[in-house]
Amino acid sequence: MGHEAQCYRLQFGSTVGAGMGEWIGVLIAIVSSALGGTAAAVTRYLVADADPLTLAILRWGIGFACVLPVALVLRVQWPRARDWPAVALLGICFFGLFFIFYNIAVAYTTAARASLALSTLPLQTMVVGALLRAEALTARKTTGVAIAILGVLAALATGLSAAPPGAWRGELIMTAAVVCMAFYNVLSRPLMQRSSALGFLAVGMGFGAAVLVLAGLAGNRISTLASFAAPQWIAGVYLGVAGGALAFILWVLALQRASPTRVANTMTVNPIAAALLATGLVGEPITPNLVAGLVAVFFGIWVATTQPRAARPLVAGSEAKSPR
Repeated sequence: MGHEAQCYRLQFGSTVGAGMGEWIGVLIAIVSSALGGTAAAVTRYLVADADPLTLAILRWGIGFACVLPVALVLRVQWPRARDWPAVALLGICFFGLFFIFYNIAVAYTTAARASLALSTLPLQTMVVGALLRAEALTARKTTGVAIAILGVLAALATGLSAAPPGAWRGELIMTAAVVCMAFYNVLSRPLMQRSSALGFLAVGMGFGAAVLVLAGLAGNRISTLASFAAPQWIAGVYLGVAGGALAFILWVLALQRASPTRVANTMTVNPIAAALLATGLVGEPITPNLVAGLVAVFFGIWVATTQPRAARPLVAGSEAKSPR
């Protein structure tokens, strides 16, 4: 029985350790998503003073300037040479293309509604993961994502009638752009596992920022920053440091520890954070539905990130023993 107990303890410890790793990943992703929500509100505040490309340059130029020194000081493991083309392409598509469309979307609608469209990420990640055979769909994951998204809808339902004219364009652009992020979530994990989360992030963000800066120089967009006053620069630095570097350091750390769908499901926190900050910055209202929706969001995350308690596992060979 001593050997059997040891086997069970090892198996149980391994299962608990994996479960704790998933939970830690999800908690990290929640913080990242909350920072992303505040970035949406800050983007909404800045969008009147700068075009979408300039905002993307500001966010990822500052973000990369923060991430690279940290990666160098920590001596992270960089992606393998054969992985660099894939890492570069993902970085350009995500930090470049996705965030240009993201900023365009926020220009058409409110921060809360843009983030509501962004919260379709869990569904799109599940679909992309299933198509690429990277992650199996389960009824529990689907239920958790559905509850969380319904929570977001409930949280923002009161404000839907007060949307600006033509807001549907912004939400449609955001929903389509989220496809880029869904592929990034699914395809990035194996690349990170062959290097490190921070090394992968620094290389991808660097390529994305470089493409943005080159496009900005070609179109003379960077000169727009010269017209920024102190409040715009404070918002821009926050966008780059918190909404850029910190949010995505946490995001890739979460993807390294938890499944893409479970990490993506925390994106439903994004519109809640966006609505809370946008209230002070641009006067978007907070409604009682926001509180009820917040409860539903976290309940949905709990459903998607937990599993029913399994029966005690059998030790190999124990079922074959006969009583003496």
